[in-house]
Amino acid sequence: METLTGYRRENGAVGIRNYVVILPVDDISNAACEAVGNNIQGTLALPHSYGRLQYGEDLALHFRTMIGIGSNPNVAAVVVIGIEENWTKKIADGIAETGKPVAAFSIERNGDLETIRQASWKAKEFVQWASELQREPIKLEDLTVSIKCGESDTTTGLGSCPTVAQVVDRVIDAGGTVFFGETSELTGGEHLIANRMATPALKEKFMETYNSYVDFIVSQGVDLLGSQPTQGNITGGLSTIEEKALGNIEKTGTKEIIGVLKPAEKPANGKGLYFMDTSSAAAECVTLMAAGGAVIHFFPTGQGNVVGNPIEPVVKLTANPITAKTMSEHIDVDVSGLLSRDITLSDAGDMLMECLTRTVNGRFTAAEALGHKEFVMTKLYPSA
Repeated sequence: METLTGYRRENGAVGIRNYVVILPVDDISNAACEAVGNNIQGTLALPHSYGRLQYGEDLALHFRTMIGIGSNPNVAAVVVIGIEENWTKKIADGIAETGKPVAAFSIERNGDLETIRQASWKAKEFVQWASELQREPIKLEDLTVSIKCGESDTTTGLGSCPTVAQVVDRVIDAGGTVFFGETSELTGGEHLIANRMATPALKEKFMETYNSYVDFIVSQGVDLLGSQPTQGNITGGLSTIEEKALGNIEKTGTKEIIGVLKPAEKPANGKGLYFMDTSSAAAECVTLMAAGGAVIHFFPTGQGNVVGNPIEPVVKLTANPITAKTMSEHIDVDVSGLLSRDITLSDAGDMLMECLTRTVNGRFTAAEALGHKEFVMTKLYPSA
């Protein structure tokens, strides 16, 4: 395989991009962050909708996501802006534990204009510093990869998900780390995941996580048809969540699972394959996995999905020849040859590995080139 290159951060983690992020703590700090982003070229503002009057596990998830995004190895430095000093400092301090440059600014007692002025000066300093950082040779074992499918159809389970499985197994064999999730889309096949857990305790933890999701849905007294499977899934020939789940599970490969993570949680058991409890909504899921530390994402799609992420490059592949033709600007790897038997599954895996190498080394994904920067926070409870 061609030499991989990346940015080795202060804590030893390896990124494949080199962003200076302007991170709002809360929704009412978005305008100030976007103003700094407009003032200083080479920065990336990440506006979002939450961060006020949250509590309990919802607040813990908010902090975990904010700190995780700032800590992601694809991020070189961070300017944090919030309305209040305490929460702003909490997030900045959490990011600073990685050793990377971070600065915190609160709007109260300063106002927008003064905050923007001060933060812009610091952002300029960070951008100039980050622009001189150099790539260095890295190994496949240095990478944390995430996977999720979207707008699935019959070709997803037959072609693009098994292709991702090829790469997942190769990354794990090389000593790397992979996240998978989409709790709702394990329904009907959850036992297949449970049986791959490395220990009985992990199996119990996974089943508690999965059953908690099922119990919540049952308590709402709703029929998920149309949401799970989605209307697009149904159009693509997936009539039940069980059919969809088997395709989803297909992409997780064959290796044992060494950890069960909360949304946006960083792994603590070393390198390997992890389940992360996430929504199946594309942008939410990728954001949570980026907060957990993933630096590149593989996204198999059937009917066609356009999602990207501002800090984690999203590689999209399809085995649907119609999608490969009509949405070609969104597709990085076309493995529709699997269905026509022009290529083997091993060939498809090689194609995706080549795309991984090129993306790691700096080539933009289709989503990056098209400007897709979907950054979507997950919220658990109504605000206080």
